[in-house]
Amino acid sequence: MFNFLTERFSSIFSAITGSNKLSEKNMADALDQVKDALLEADVPHHVAKIFCEDIRTHAIGTKVLSSLKPSDQLVKVVHERLQFFLGGDSASHLLMHIPLTVMVMGLQGSGKTTSLAKIAHRLKKEWGKKGKRRKILLASVDFYRPAAVEQLKILAKQIDVSFYASPEKDVIKAVHDICQYRKKGCYDILLLDTAGRLHIDQDMLKELQKIQSYLKPNHNIMVLDSMTGQESLNVAQSFEKEVGFDCAMMTKMDSNASGGAALAFRYVIKKPIIFVGTGEKTEDLEVFHPDRMAGRILGMGDVISLAERAEERIDKTQQESSYKALQSGRLTMQDFDNQMSMMNKLGSFSQILKYMPGMGGQKISQDMLDRGESEMKKFRAIISSMTPKERSGGIIVDTSRKKRVARGAGVQPNDVNLLLQRFQQAQQYVKLFKKFGRFNNSFK
Repeated sequence: MFNFLTERFSSIFSAITGSNKLSEKNMADALDQVKDALLEADVPHHVAKIFCEDIRTHAIGTKVLSSLKPSDQLVKVVHERLQFFLGGDSASHLLMHIPLTVMVMGLQGSGKTTSLAKIAHRLKKEWGKKGKRRKILLASVDFYRPAAVEQLKILAKQIDVSFYASPEKDVIKAVHDICQYRKKGCYDILLLDTAGRLHIDQDMLKELQKIQSYLKPNHNIMVLDSMTGQESLNVAQSFEKEVGFDCAMMTKMDSNASGGAALAFRYVIKKPIIFVGTGEKTEDLEVFHPDRMAGRILGMGDVISLAERAEERIDKTQQESSYKALQSGRLTMQDFDNQMSMMNKLGSFSQILKYMPGMGGQKISQDMLDRGESEMKKFRAIISSMTPKERSGGIIVDTSRKKRVARGAGVQPNDVNLLLQRFQQAQQYVKLFKKFGRFNNSFK
């Protein structure tokens, strides 16, 4: 997500690090490169031009702080303007009211059906955190795409929410039937999937107008494929003109999409982006926080979102167990395996790195990340082939035991040696954590 912009912005700002102050000349050079980066990221020319002029205006009017380097001053202004262009505040609160009726729409292949299930999964969890159980109903009137209704039925079962398939084949009759079913079942939330086409189609738009007129949803969510670049903006404008919507969701943000579509959409359409899809699983959905996203684009990371991701995906007992191991200053092989398990739950290495501050300018190839993930899978297989005593005890030094463990894991003895090397490094970090933990406690 925004990888291209992150890398480009990082190199642009580092280029003026050696300057003594932020001048008209070095700022003009930097903004020319910012504009080129935005254009390459599929941001329309007029939006890129307006954005750069906006930065120039605010940078000139900003008081120069002697404590900041020129690059830091420019980063500060760009971060503020990026946040403004992306929308300011999060809009996820829009869906947190009862009763709730939501209709999603978009082109075929944009990910509407999967997105609907992701939204249902998130609403179920959010209301659960508040100690309230809400009855959620998923339904579809997508009779255009084969198996669309069946796909939603399967997804509803996976996330344990209700699903209803109307026997009616006329779209408006089906909507009426779904509404009656919802009323009888006293469902708090109805999320309705609609049909799309491979391109803008007048029949599709008229159908959506009729559905909206009858259903009167609280919210229309426009689902946009981030990989389509500027075309997603054209699609959004067509839907807004003919049907209307109040918020959007960007899908496939885990792909190689450069991210310019989100920036252009938010500025041109003036509608909030409520969620972004970051994978195929139902939990791969993030709330769109403009301030955090601006930080990610500029390589500042997003530790808050990473912490929230950990809170959602990692069991509290597992978190507490890992923290106790760190506090004790003694790490067992089982603790090491638990930490790798938690890493795995957070996502792939490439996903996690996007949240880490300062990683934007680092040239870490996908090949290196893939090798790291492959290595971690081997390590976990090796640990699982150890005896309970070996997992909780010290380092294995006996050659015959190493060979036995390697055979059990289906790896080479050298892989076992590599694991032991990494494990010893981790033990050193744990000892340091305990040392500095005691240091911090002395100030309490």
